[in-house]
Amino acid sequence: MDPALAPLVARLRDRDPSAFDEVYARYHERVFRFLLRLSGKRQVAEDLFQETWLAVARDATSLADDSDLAAWIFTLARNRYRSHRRWAMLDLTRVFSFGAEQDVESPSPEGEVAARAEASAAREAFASLAPAAKEVLLLAVGEGLEAPRVAEVLGISPEAARQRLSRARAELATAIEKGNNRAVRKGSLRP
Repeated sequence: MDPALAPLVARLRDRDPSAFDEVYARYHERVFRFLLRLSGKRQVAEDLFQETWLAVARDATSLADDSDLAAWIFTLARNRYRSHRRWAMLDLTRVFSFGAEQDVESPSPEGEVAARAEASAAREAFASLAPAAKEVLLLAVGEGLEAPRVAEVLGISPEAARQRLSRARAELATAIEKGNNRAVRKGSLRP
């Protein structure tokens, strides 16, 4: 927990409206991005986002003085997603979408085809991962949370979080490599 956030946690716990506004301003973009990548559907992410912030407002009085605000909010968001997934039985093959933006100013036609094939392989690779692997990657890599915070969000030990992240990265790398090998065989990527 960041000690500088302790006064904010206390104000939030006391239902200070300006504290909620400050917390929202600090975390809303990251929470929405997390939910969008986790669900893969804008409408679902928007609904879960609203539910998450309602839960923040409703449950803030239960925060302890030493609560890690980011971990608590991401836990609320993750729980909303898991509940939705249980009830809606989401199609987990379309959970994550990589951005289509490229850093190259004027790619060659061949480079553009290769970049699209690589992005497609990465999307397919991510979609093939188990939900637990997707969650840990989104929290650690996508949201930049460190292992202890990821562990708190997932309700596991920090060591288990580090192990899960390591396995998820290895699985993703293997899945991407398989996707790239298929693309090379099809002729859409150069070896």
